[in-house]
Amino acid sequence: MANAWKKERNQKLLTPKSLIFVLILSAVFISSIFFFSFSGSSSQQNPNPNLTIRTPFPVRTISPFDCFKCPQSKPVIANTVENLKYPFIYSLADLGNLPEKPHKNIVRLLKGKAFRKPDISATIQDVLEKIRGKEKNGFVVDVGANVGMASFAAAAMGFKVISFEPVFENLQRICDGIWFNRASHLVTVFEAAASDRNGNITFHKLVGRLDNSAVSAVGAKLAFQSNKEIEVQVRSIPLDEVIPDSEPVVLLKIDVQGWEYHVLKGAKKLLSRKSGQAPYLIYEEDERLLQASNSSSKEIRDFLKSVGYNKCDQHGTDAHCTKD
Repeated sequence: MANAWKKERNQKLLTPKSLIFVLILSAVFISSIFFFSFSGSSSQQNPNPNLTIRTPFPVRTISPFDCFKCPQSKPVIANTVENLKYPFIYSLADLGNLPEKPHKNIVRLLKGKAFRKPDISATIQDVLEKIRGKEKNGFVVDVGANVGMASFAAAAMGFKVISFEPVFENLQRICDGIWFNRASHLVTVFEAAASDRNGNITFHKLVGRLDNSAVSAVGAKLAFQSNKEIEVQVRSIPLDEVIPDSEPVVLLKIDVQGWEYHVLKGAKKLLSRKSGQAPYLIYEEDERLLQASNSSSKEIRDFLKSVGYNKCDQHGTDAHCTKD
């Protein structure tokens, strides 16, 4: 068999797909080297037991997620975003189907381009610039934070952020972003799903995707029928049990794949604050997702009117509501 290799001499050494895969792996390897060369020890524990994250948020019912004790996500692929007035860095959660169809931002990275600007990031910064113009100060609350594209957009402007995210893989990416953006003094993250009750809740994750997980199995699979869905138990907690009455909140963003009504009900005290102190509200209002969670846009609008939110404007699938 010493000359068996000659039988394959007319075959191509690398197919186009294989070449793309090699390039992607090279980028992943370089990105990982970059991250670990600056992050020091690769230990899963905080190498300095006297070093802790000082959160600006007064903790009540639940403790913040500890990024120092979180196992490192691998690989780490992060980049700055393009065309934002206040740019930031975030770490990818979805790499796409390698090598056939890698994530669009992986392709951009290989071409030397920044990550595409997330729509929610631009929206958050536009709203906060108007709020800042009115000399308002306070927290931004990001419910359904995913990998932090809204959280870091606010932190890049100097706002303090409270993020809620129940998917562990996304929490790892948020921790990457906290490090890359040097934002530990601004971003406090909780490993929980905001809801209208305190306890545990069944959460549905899609294998291969981290941006469409939902409480409702139908809601999770609505846009991705071919992806396998698995169930996990996550903690649920009302926002009113976490956010003290004394803490100002300037913006509440909710994107939870149809669970928005339950999040809003759990934030009734926060939303009942008088005009000028109640937060600007942005929530996803997708009727199909809401129906999958046994609620509706009308039910949400009626609830918001009951707590004083009489002005809601539609921006695509998002609703922007105020008491002005």
